[in-house]
Amino acid sequence: MDPRDVPPPPREVYAVMGEANIFRMLADFYAELEKSSIRAMFPEDMQAASEKSAAFFVTILGGPPLFLERYGNPMMRARHAKFVIDPASRDVWLACFERVLENATQNYAFPAEHLPTFRAFLAGFSMWMVNTAPPGEDN
Repeated sequence: MDPRDVPPPPREVYAVMGEANIFRMLADFYAELEKSSIRAMFPEDMQAASEKSAAFFVTILGGPPLFLERYGNPMMRARHAKFVIDPASRDVWLACFERVLENATQNYAFPAEHLPTFRAFLAGFSMWMVNTAPPGEDN
């Protein structure tokens, strides 16, 4: 899959949500991940991991290039290559994000009209991160 085939989320989202709400949303997402079956894929310090992820989402949602400024080029596939990411773990990741997005308009001022496009972005982006076929399928 080519990441350029994944439509980006609307950049107007940042203007509505602001940085603080994006950071809160990602902190809540990482709290969900912490309780999930894929917890072992994440660093011990989930707070720091959520802040790093939030910096990425600030940028893709239309804010300043926080991730680039703080951590360098995102190179997401390369950063995640050391983990076995199969379709089942992708599904867990998406389910954790979906639990956070259920109340995103109320909790984080996420503009409701942009939630479908954001969900589509997450689905495509997470598919791009899959690097391992399920058992019984060729890689």
